[in-house]
Order: sequence, then structure tokens, then C-alpha cells
Amino acid sequence: MQAKVSPVFHLFEAQHQEAKALFLVLGKQIKSKKAIELLGKMDFLELYADLMAKVHFDIEGLNFNIFSDFKQMKRSLRKIHHFKLAEKSLNDRELKLGIKFNGYRIHLDKYKKQIYTEAFDLIVGSTLKSWDDFHDKALKASRGIKPLTVNTAVNQIIQEELEFFQQDKKGPMDSKALKDTFEGLRTIIMLENLLIHLGFNPIFITSIHEEIAALKDNLKPWYSNQLSLQSLTHFLRDKPEAGKKYLDWLKELKEQKINLASQAEKHAHGLFEKILR
Repeated sequence: MQAKVSPVFHLFEAQHQEAKALFLVLGKQIKSKKAIELLGKMDFLELYADLMAKVHFDIEGLNFNIFSDFKQMKRSLRKIHHFKLAEKSLNDRELKLGIKFNGYRIHLDKYKKQIYTEAFDLIVGSTLKSWDDFHDKALKASRGIKPLTVNTAVNQIIQEELEFFQQDKKGPMDSKALKDTFEGLRTIIMLENLLIHLGFNPIFITSIHEEIAALKDNLKPWYSNQLSLQSLTHFLRDKPEAGKKYLDWLKELKEQKINLASQAEKHAHGLFEKILR
């Protein structure tokens, strides 16, 4: 008689099927919207793999990583997401000022071709078998796991995220700390949703969840600004005589970064005071 499958496995299965369908679409042509959708699905799939690794750690140790074959593809898709944020910043700037930034647009178009080709090569070089193998490994890892075991693993991962937050609770937060906070909040939200699905009480009360969601949303403009600033700085690095319109934009982005980072840090510290007691 086969062991029962974890009650959260069908959530994995649904996300896996949707991800595989997007993978097939992207195998015909890379489209940014579909690539970003697939990236979102892979965030959940990787988290599920991390959860199973936590469940099986006592037996398998650190070698248990059923998502490893997809890490490179996920990194490639993230580059597309980052490119789209930089491109949107350029479009907004041109629309706001009514002038063109042709040199920078050519630079972005060249980069787009590079990363879209990289993503396409990774996808067509992969096979459906890798997706089927991933499904089978997840199914095997999910057998015989009781809800309480999943609950314990979820709590362990959330506790690890909170320990990272603890390090940033008092002092100033640099770009890495804010980025890690953004990703940590996203992880906590997904894991809390898993607990609710299993019928367990969430770790945090509703008002804290609302603050977590608000901080995550407030970090989005900071994240977009950070990527736009990195991209424009990279473009201008080899142009010692950049035009005034570029230097003005760079200065504005730097000022925005300071303001957005200050707001996000203040909000984060306020949240940490409530959840890290």
C-alpha cells in the first residue's frame, strides 16, 4: 500500500503544471510576460523544494535539492524581469520629458537580445523529462508526510527568515539588506498561505500580515529604482562625456534611491519591532 501524499502536494502539482505549460510556450518564442509568469511559478516550486529538503534533512542532509536542475533557468528569467523594469523606467522618462534617450535604448535593446537568446537556448536545450523528473521527485518526497511535519518545517524556515531580520533590526539597512527583506517577506507570505491551507493557524495575526504585505509593496518602487540605477550606471560607465539629460536622470535616480531606501528602512524597522520580540 502506497503512503499517503502530503496535503500540500496538490498545490505544488497545480503550480508545476502551469509552469510546464509556460515552459512549452516559451520554447516557441520568448515573451517577457510569459517569462515573468514562469519566474513567479518557479519561486513557489523552489520554495516547495526547500520545504521538502527541510522535512527530509535528518535522512538526506544537505544533498537533498530537487530544484537544482532549474536554478540556471530561473536566474535567466530573473534577468528578463530586471530588464523589463529598466525598460519601463526608460519609457516613463521619455514620456515624462518628451525627449529620446536613443543611446541608452540601443544599449538596452542589445542587452535584451543577449538575455532573451540565453533564456531561449536554456529552454530549448532542456526537455519535458526534466519537468517530469522534478514532479516525480517532489511526489516521492511528499509521501508519508503528515500535516504536523509540514507545519514544523514551515515554522523552521520562517524562523530562519526572522533571524536574518533580527540582524537588520537596529542598524542601517544597505541595498542587500533591503533586497533580502523583500525576498524574505515574499517567502513568509507563501509559507503562511501553506499553513492556512493545511488548516493551521498562521504564525502572525491579520494586522501583521497587512503590514508585511504593505512593506513588500513599498519595497517594489525601491527595487525598481535600484535596478534602473544599476542599468543606467552600467551604460554611462564607459561614457565619460555623457549628455546633460543622462546626468540629470542619474542624479534624480540617486536622490530617489536615498528617499525610497529611507522610507523602506523606517517601515521595516517598525515591522521588525512588532514581530521580533
